[in-house]
Amino acid sequence: MLQIDDKIVSFDVINEYFCCNLSECKGICCVQGDAGAPLKNDELILIEDNFEKVKKYLPEKNIKEIEKQGLFYKDKDGEFITPCLDSGDCVYLAKDEQGIYKCVFEIAYLKGEIDFWKPVSCHLYPIRITKYKTFTAVNYQTRDICAAGRFLGHQKKIKLYEFLKAPLIREFGEEWFEKLDYAAKNLKIER
Repeated sequence: MLQIDDKIVSFDVINEYFCCNLSECKGICCVQGDAGAPLKNDELILIEDNFEKVKKYLPEKNIKEIEKQGLFYKDKDGEFITPCLDSGDCVYLAKDEQGIYKCVFEIAYLKGEIDFWKPVSCHLYPIRITKYKTFTAVNYQTRDICAAGRFLGHQKKIKLYEFLKAPLIREFGEEWFEKLDYAAKNLKIER
């Protein structure tokens, strides 16, 4: 593990190769989850403020599920998460012409329609953040569904933390990311 400020970073975050390969996986990480995406308090407001702008991208069944469950809800641990369909799909998904699952917030963001990219927990995937009383753990969640991403990352020689630079900066700030990058490039880390 590597400590940067009050963040404990798994060596896998800086050592492993990764680059999402949506043409292969089709965005299945947003479908095959055990629960909805964790949400930060400020994201609740962003979802409420932007829902009407992204609603046009949603399938009717997703809209009905949102009407039933709400835009978000508290899970058994008291944390806010996105609702899911019975199939496990996040309610904020739509399929594009190539059959790739995409977040409707990201679709609208990339078209310049809204300022909210998508929940940062989704943006960071497959990095998972766990907050404890005295530190925050930054870990790489390895799943079979991301095999194509590991293969492509290895082919392109892109480290996981490099691929996820934008969401890491979004979560922890540019200065923190620069410290992580320096450590990754200059420390001889034994695994």
